[in-house]
Amino acid sequence: MNTIEEILDYAIDQEQQAADFYALVASNVDTARMKKIMEDFSEEELRHKQILQSVKQGDKTLTPEKEVLDLKISDYLVEVDVHDKITYQDALIIAMKRERAAYELYSNMAEKLPEGQLKEVIQGLAIEEAKHKLFFESEYDDRVLIDN
Repeated sequence: MNTIEEILDYAIDQEQQAADFYALVASNVDTARMKKIMEDFSEEELRHKQILQSVKQGDKTLTPEKEVLDLKISDYLVEVDVHDKITYQDALIIAMKRERAAYELYSNMAEKLPEGQLKEVIQGLAIEEAKHKLFFESEYDDRVLIDN
């Protein structure tokens, strides 16, 4: 990925994959609450895709916000595979890991870009993914760690 267009195309594809993933998880979770959360995150990833498409067309900018708290819970959890009916805990672990990977992807992309609008857009997306990770880590902390 050397050109701005290639970077944006890759990011757009990653957002679509994330949306598809959350939709798949939503169809496999065993609670209505988690289904709604996963559907909402699928929609959020599609919103990110639309933002990137607008940026690619020159219609939109995204300004990065301040850093987001990192509980680092996902750093200490083993990988979980998506299967027919996953537990709430498994869904949270998968979501944390995916959001962490997306954050790292966008952060690494931003480091390689020169100062400017595209760098700000990518940094903004990194912050969005960090917020998602924090949401899932907080949910895990509140609903899984406390119960165990």
